[in-house]
Amino acid sequence: MSDAPKTSGMTRLRNYFLTGFVVCAPLAITAYIAWSFIGWVDSWVKPYIPLRYSPDTYLPFPVPGFGLIVALILITLIGFLTANIVGRAIVGFGERLLGRMPLVRGIYGSLKQIFETVLSNKGDMFRQVGLVEYPRKGVWSLVFVASEKETEINQKLDQEGDPLIAVFMPCTPNPTTGFLMYVLRSDIVLLDMTIEDGAKLIVSAGLVAPEVKTKLVTLNGEPINGALANPPLGPHPARRSRTASSRPNK
Repeated sequence: MSDAPKTSGMTRLRNYFLTGFVVCAPLAITAYIAWSFIGWVDSWVKPYIPLRYSPDTYLPFPVPGFGLIVALILITLIGFLTANIVGRAIVGFGERLLGRMPLVRGIYGSLKQIFETVLSNKGDMFRQVGLVEYPRKGVWSLVFVASEKETEINQKLDQEGDPLIAVFMPCTPNPTTGFLMYVLRSDIVLLDMTIEDGAKLIVSAGLVAPEVKTKLVTLNGEPINGALANPPLGPHPARRSRTASSRPNK
C-alpha cells in the first residue's frame, strides 16, 4: 500500500522531465545551430573589417552577429551593382576568366546552376512526394518528385504514354544527401503530403508522420474536392395515402 504513492510520484516526475525535455531540446538545438552559424560567418568576415569600423575595438566584449550583418549588406550591394550594365559587364568578364580554368570552371558552373535553380526557380523545384519500390519489390522508399522536363534521358528511354520522371530519394536523417533516379511515371505512387511533411518524416526516421486527411468520395469512387453542401431540395413525390392525423374528422 505504501509503494503506490511513491510510484505515482516518480511517474509524475518522469512525465514532467520528458515534457520539459520536449520543450527545451528543440529550442536549445535551434539556438546552438543559429549561434554556430553566426560565429562561423563572423570568423570569416570580421578579420577583413577595418578596426576603426569594428565595434569590438571600442567595446570590452565582442559583438556577435556584426560580421553577419556586414555580409548581408555586402551581398545586397553586390546584387544591386550587378543589376546594372556595368555590373553585368564585370560579372561577365569574371565568368569568362573562370571559364578558361580547367578545374575551376566545372565547379563554378555546377554551383552557379544549382543556386540559380534553388533561388530563382522555386516553382520548378520538387513539386510532390511519392513512393517507389526500392531497393526491392515490396519495399517502398519515399522520394521527392521533380518537375517533368524533356532531357536527353527522356529521348533515349521514354516509353509511349509513360515517360521517365526524375525523382530524388533522400537519406535518413539527412535529407540533403540521397540518390537521383529516373523512374517511370506509372511506377510512382503520388502522396498528398507536402514537401515539408515529407522532409519531417525523413529527418525523424518515420517518428513524425503528417496527419492523414480522409477524402470523401462519391458513389462512383471519385474524390470530392469542392466545398461540401447539402443536396439540392427537389420536388417531393406525391403521397398516395394521407396519415391518420391528416384525415378529416367524420
